[in-house]
Amino acid sequence: MPDSLLPIRIRNLRLIKGDRAVLDGVNLTIEELGITVIMGSNGAGKTLLLRCLHGLIEPDQGQITLGNLTVADSRDQQAMVFQHPVLLRRTVLQNLAFAVPDIAKADPQQLLAALDSVHLADRANQPARMLSGGEQQRLALARALLSKPALLLLDEATASLDPASVLLIESLVKAQSKRGTKVILISHDQGQGRRLADEVVFMSGGQVAEQSPADQFFTEPRTPVAEAYLAGKILF
Repeated sequence: MPDSLLPIRIRNLRLIKGDRAVLDGVNLTIEELGITVIMGSNGAGKTLLLRCLHGLIEPDQGQITLGNLTVADSRDQQAMVFQHPVLLRRTVLQNLAFAVPDIAKADPQQLLAALDSVHLADRANQPARMLSGGEQQRLALARALLSKPALLLLDEATASLDPASVLLIESLVKAQSKRGTKVILISHDQGQGRRLADEVVFMSGGQVAEQSPADQFFTEPRTPVAEAYLAGKILF
């Protein structure tokens, strides 16, 4: 089981783009293991918040702590899967080996087992960039999971994928959560949110509008903006 980075505390986080605060005083505490799904319309600040949490963007104001660590000190215990996976111009197997060189040297069978878990064992020696979109995303997830992260971040990692890839990725994410990895993912898909979420963080206008247990959020949202979103009255 990976070491915990909980609780995650985000205080008064602000990020300015041009003359606008795209994150406008975000306050959020995540204390429990399981899967937190971040939802909200386009421009709500979801991806920016995740990128700040992973240390890819430096906020203009505010503080983030993960357990007793700063973002910088926690980076080697985090893994992030993006909507559009970043793959090396190497084979499928070499993409995994590059990400976890110690494992690749000590126990290369782990790499093959990881590929098998995402149904890519037969693609091991093919160029990674020749994979389909769903296959590339499955490879990106396998690469992330090999590092045994305490915190797994996914930014719409199943958007536009075929149903089989979506279900496989969801099953892997749920299994990793049960192993003790904290999962935070962004999704526009309400069905996916219902399938995966233990809690939902709903963002609007660069702020956290609501944080609720998933069953409560989907049946009794507390805020008008969340209610409108779930009713399809706010476009993604």
